[in-house]
Amino acid sequence: MMAVAGAVSATDGVSPHVLALRQMLKNDRRETLASFTVGGLTVELCAAGDSIWALIRRQGLGGVALRAAHLTGDFACHKIRPEPGEAARLTVRSAAGDHVVAFTVGGEALEHLRMTVRLTPALPLLLPSMPRDLYPLDRRDDPLGASGRVEAEQRGLNAGILYFHIDEPSFGNVLYFQNLTALNDYFHATGTKPEGVVGGMWPELGYLPPVPAQGGTSPADPLPAGVPVTLSDAILVFRHQAPGDERESARQFLQMLGVAYKMLDLPPTDYRDWVDRSERTLCDLDQALEATITHYGHRYIHPYTGAEYPDSMVQLSIVAAIHDWGKWRGEAHPLEAEFKAGLEKFYDPKLGSLRRYLPNVGDDKNADAVDSWYLYHPLLNLGFLALDGDEEARRLLMKSLDFAIKAARHFKYRWPIQYDTTDFSVITDVAPADGRGQTDVGGFYAWVMLQAFRLTHETRFLDEARASIDAAIGLHFDINYQANLTAWGAAACMRLWRITDERIYLEQSYVYLASFFHNCEIWESEIELARHYRNFMGVTCLQDAPYMAMYECFDSFNAFEHYLDDSGPELEPAARILIAEYCKYALDRAWYYYPDALPPEVLSPKQREANGHIDPKLSFPLEDLYPDGQKAGQVGQEIYGAGAAFIFATRAFHHVEGAPFLLYCDHFVRAMDRTGAHSLTFALTGGETCFARLSLVRLKRRKIGAVRICTAAGEVLEATETSTNRIDYRVPAQGRLVLSWARSSATH
Repeated sequence: MMAVAGAVSATDGVSPHVLALRQMLKNDRRETLASFTVGGLTVELCAAGDSIWALIRRQGLGGVALRAAHLTGDFACHKIRPEPGEAARLTVRSAAGDHVVAFTVGGEALEHLRMTVRLTPALPLLLPSMPRDLYPLDRRDDPLGASGRVEAEQRGLNAGILYFHIDEPSFGNVLYFQNLTALNDYFHATGTKPEGVVGGMWPELGYLPPVPAQGGTSPADPLPAGVPVTLSDAILVFRHQAPGDERESARQFLQMLGVAYKMLDLPPTDYRDWVDRSERTLCDLDQALEATITHYGHRYIHPYTGAEYPDSMVQLSIVAAIHDWGKWRGEAHPLEAEFKAGLEKFYDPKLGSLRRYLPNVGDDKNADAVDSWYLYHPLLNLGFLALDGDEEARRLLMKSLDFAIKAARHFKYRWPIQYDTTDFSVITDVAPADGRGQTDVGGFYAWVMLQAFRLTHETRFLDEARASIDAAIGLHFDINYQANLTAWGAAACMRLWRITDERIYLEQSYVYLASFFHNCEIWESEIELARHYRNFMGVTCLQDAPYMAMYECFDSFNAFEHYLDDSGPELEPAARILIAEYCKYALDRAWYYYPDALPPEVLSPKQREANGHIDPKLSFPLEDLYPDGQKAGQVGQEIYGAGAAFIFATRAFHHVEGAPFLLYCDHFVRAMDRTGAHSLTFALTGGETCFARLSLVRLKRRKIGAVRICTAAGEVLEATETSTNRIDYRVPAQGRLVLSWARSSATH
């Protein structure tokens, strides 16, 4: 949450750690150990009092003090020969053990510094509470004299991010990123988790290491003696000028986060057979008794396994995904028509809109209540179907739009959490966690309006989209309510820019993206049960939710495909990197939502009341996975998320006419051109320093034979793994590739 901070007065309250740093710097009581430069910054490493410090300054414009180690008792600190690529390396010996502090730096585009701190305890070590590690400084090195603004800090168990700028003096913009992946051994040894550990109150900012609870007895989780453990892996990225508005602030955030991202040791990904998963999902949708129910002579989908009433969002989400599967296969699947047949029953002619529930919904539901986003999501999927030529979908969409617009105008494009559709009376105004409504519904609504504009060319829909996006200006990092809605808001902004050629909408798309990635888990957790699945680049489904959810995962993936479709060379390169990497890891990470991919002990034995049960035999995803390793599936097994398999399969797998294989890629494939009977070229548009996974997957009764993949420059790429059924490659994520293969024969 954004917070303004001014120079601290004597009445504001100051911690002893701030006062100790202030006194040390004022009295010049420190021992300088080493110094180096990073672009226009100077870095002084020094020992003073109970800490080792890195003082990072811009001449005459202040700086920051970064605590490298907090020590008790006597200690000895020495500069030693740095390892290759390091700017400096220190060792610190104390009664607690031996610290090693290493610094790496760079300043080719943006100045950045990385500090890694490792401790080898001398004895089993029980850690007390420790201070934070980052303090802004004014021109006189006074932490109480600098003023600025914190734009974003860590939310829950998302990335360990702190984003702020120092305005007086005009030091500039700072992104602090604590690489939580590197701290897994610490969390495991101490039985802690990094929830909300990066943030603070001005001027005491940065990382606050979690420690075991201090009770009447000593903590039972010491760091083991003689075993090195990483205490901190902090990355700082600097810009010399603070942003002038929220759009530039968001762009700089993405740019600086992109720098930090490229410094990480990224986790691996695996090939996932989403085609097979899709076929199993279709079988279960059709045959499992828990999947569907009959009303009014039509089949409707249960939102959860054997539970909850049919609703229009669920029905249309599955219908649209199966429609995409049919296009990919070259023939419509029968379930698409079967599930579409009952859509009309959701329409209320008196209201002039699709309702959430069927007319015969039980008395335990308020049939008139709707979450703000729920009114619009069915319309989004009607829009996709209509744009593909489905006249019935177009008819349902068009006769629901006036009510959709009426609701938006009533709330002045700032929606509550839930309201009554009959009179727009508010049922739940704001979320208790942050006192805000559904702040990103406006972006989602704008996308629906742009679909309507594309279908009809009526400017009233374009005007609605603009009004809705304009109303969200000023929300900064608070724009995210629900991850997929935020992603669609970014896509709407990008589409608006393409339609209007008004650059403000391209820039506003960065605000949505910044808020999305602020709520992203840019770390791989190995805490408790989380070691059995992957969470890297996952987003928490809501701004205050403790878990990642499948629906938000694949719907965001879908939105980002459209965002990149509409982008071009003007797109901020860091935004392209982060989006491409999110989608790459979604294809891998999402596999673990399926209960058959998890050990039985990971699954929660109990689900939320009224949400049915988990059946691992069914190819439907769980709703919830937790970065802190809680039991998975506590909310339920969401049939409404079953469309994920079809979305992932149809985007990642590509038919190559006449070839004995499918082409799989974990990046979006662009500009595919058949250049010969046994050759083609295609382009990837991911991050310029990133890599993609590409596989050739053997078709049934075919043999792959000899193949060759090379870059546009002619460099032949070697396969990383070869088997009878698949050949895997690691290829540059950006650039043109040439694929050629030998004539194949059928196998028997």
